[in-house]
Amino acid sequence: MSRTITRLTISAAAIAILSACATAPVGSVSTGSSVTPEPIPQASPASEAGLQNWIQGFRSRALASGISAGTYDNAMRIARYNPEVIRLDRRQAEFNRPVWEYLDSAASDSRTTKGRGLARTYGGTLASIEGRYGVDRNIVMAIWGMESNFGGNRGKMQIIPSLATLAYDGRRGEMFSRQLIAALKIIQAGDVDPAGMLGSWAGAMGHTQFMPTSYLEYAVDFTGDGRRDIWSDDPTDSLASTAAYLNRSGWVPGLPAVVEVRLPQGFNYGQTGRSNVKSGSAWSAQGVRSVSGQSLPSGGIIAPAGRSGPAFLVTRNFMALRAYNASDNYSLGVAMLANRISGGPGIVGSFPREAGSLTHNQKEEVQRLLNRLGYNVGEPDGAIGENTIAGIKAFQRRIGVEPDGYANTTLLQHLQRAT
Repeated sequence: MSRTITRLTISAAAIAILSACATAPVGSVSTGSSVTPEPIPQASPASEAGLQNWIQGFRSRALASGISAGTYDNAMRIARYNPEVIRLDRRQAEFNRPVWEYLDSAASDSRTTKGRGLARTYGGTLASIEGRYGVDRNIVMAIWGMESNFGGNRGKMQIIPSLATLAYDGRRGEMFSRQLIAALKIIQAGDVDPAGMLGSWAGAMGHTQFMPTSYLEYAVDFTGDGRRDIWSDDPTDSLASTAAYLNRSGWVPGLPAVVEVRLPQGFNYGQTGRSNVKSGSAWSAQGVRSVSGQSLPSGGIIAPAGRSGPAFLVTRNFMALRAYNASDNYSLGVAMLANRISGGPGIVGSFPREAGSLTHNQKEEVQRLLNRLGYNVGEPDGAIGENTIAGIKAFQRRIGVEPDGYANTTLLQHLQRAT
């Protein structure tokens, strides 16, 4: 998600008591999109009345931010309280997919085949985009595939009602208030009308799922028609905007984002981590080799399934992908799909599939136990990030096992015994 929050494209439940108002055309700009908006589910009278009062109160902030009275009043006419977005915002995944299932899906055969076909269809456009921004066209294609299945799942919720509901709700009200103001600025600029501004429940829009603030900062009018149109069935502006985003995030032309590597016997897994950057020659001196035989660039090494799974050298371009979506798995998925679209192989190494993986609740338990042992990995949330990995490595060193930072059932059992 080039964005400040994780974007989910969902198929919302539809109860149409307010849909006639919510989907009525407003303004004159057409997106050229064939996507039909989802109707807004029924809300309680109290919730709807509360939102409308909030809208009146928010008006002064919007106007102080540069939104005209006409734009605000016109756009907010379609704002209705949407209980579905609150439900989606509150849901917690009980189970997380293991990394190998995530990557299987990201670079699946069907997605690869579709991506190769569309890469040929849009070959001229992609070449022009790559020429202007220096970003590998296959990376751009892979992000398109990951974000919306090449435009097939762009989201059908109207952004103004969704963001207004989330801002009014208050759980992350300030963040969504900023997104709402950004969405109003987009409308005011004439890029899209309120009714045609469609996307996910959380406000992500278009073929490559831009949040409104990211759109304002990075979206481009590559077609030259006067609008930065990421909602149209034509993906050109979306693909170019994605390349512009990566370019400004530090993308280095010609540098691979990810290189799968083989680690030598006796390799010290305490060195793993994307922030532990070494030159390619330094890694080579330790016996690290690429599976393809290519020379190694500078970067850090990650082992997402620990010492029992494949390893990858990740470069500055991997970090540019993480700027687009702050997830190692996402960035790996993009790189693997891009490689397959270009005609390359999938992942060569084997994952420990037979061992299974921890559930979301078990990952939270790992974090709680690490905190109890004094490793201070932060609030347990089931997301195994850098702090948790560092804590796992420290605990593994303490008990005399390879510090690969991988949270599995064996680790959980060690932690349970230690506490």
